Amino acid sequence: MGRNPLTALGVAVSWLTVAPVPSPRVDMDRRTGGAAITAVPLVGALLGGIAAAAGYGLSFTALPDLLVGVLLVALLALATRGMHVDGLADTADGLGCYGDEVRVREVMRSGDVGPFGAATLAVVLGAQAVAFGALSADERWWDIVFAVALARVAAVYVCRAGLPPANSNGFGALVAGTQRWSILVWTVVAATAAWPLGVRALCAVAAVAVLSYVFSAHCRRRMGGIAGDVIGAAVELSTALALIVLLV
Repeated sequence: MGRNPLTALGVAVSWLTVAPVPSPRVDMDRRTGGAAITAVPLVGALLGGIAAAAGYGLSFTALPDLLVGVLLVALLALATRGMHVDGLADTADGLGCYGDEVRVREVMRSGDVGPFGAATLAVVLGAQAVAFGALSADERWWDIVFAVALARVAAVYVCRAGLPPANSNGFGALVAGTQRWSILVWTVVAATAAWPLGVRALCAVAAVAVLSYVFSAHCRRRMGGIAGDVIGAAVELSTALALIVLLV
């Protein structure tokens, strides 16, 4: 794959959203995967813009704030094929089971949603819905864009160099350990974007960075590396955390 940023963005959009864009004709190897992960925060900005626009439109209705938040969570899930939500449930079930690395990976790949996954989905998505509703009620549209985009920076952190893939195949094998300088670049970009929004936004950047590093390190201990589900889980957890910090 070439180093064309537009090609990397095209791969990221085709992989991570339902947008009807043609998939670039490139080899799906680790170079492609690494470039796509580098572009994921841009996809987040796009998704955040869509969510904010939807919230703005719904603000002209008589719908309760909580229902607006639920609809925005559903919109983001649909726009991303539910892959991050699925990753959160699978990761929660894997981390919640007893057993060694092999057992954790088996549980995560089973495809069934167990009690840990269901409970985690209820708490995390519920928190997102309440927070989206509160931000919409206050007409804080830029905060919504920022939170959704910032959560995708978590994907860059999770794919940092030094964390191996948990499996020899799958999405994790393509992207784990591929990010180096992009981590610094996106941290600076996130902090710069947070500055006009205030101290809470800057705290959200720090909180997401800490969560991503601690969570991915724990996943490596439990399952031997990073899987695609872990990336999705980090995105959903970071979305909830960023939204909560913005409301504190």
